Amino acid sequence: MLYLISYDVADDRRRNQVAKILLGYGSRVQWSVFECELDEQHLVRLQERVLAELSLALDSLRIYRLCGACRRNALIFGAGPPLGPPDVVIV
Repeated sequence: MLYLISYDVADDRRRNQVAKILLGYGSRVQWSVFECELDEQHLVRLQERVLAELSLALDSLRIYRLCGACRRNALIFGAGPPLGPPDVVIV
């Protein structure tokens, strides 16, 4: 399943750590937005790892599940990678 994951992290160290974790699961499509092709097990692990880095009083994480129809109907303008599963995912 494709997930769109965005974050807003106040602290530079935490923000860099969250980005590093997410890079291991998917592709950065904007500075704080990632597209990740994940099964349920990897989704749970990603959430555990990212939430361990966040200050929930200051930071936020949003995870949107994109169904097949949503994926096919996505509009992308300008530079950026196309929607689709990555060639290689390192977890």
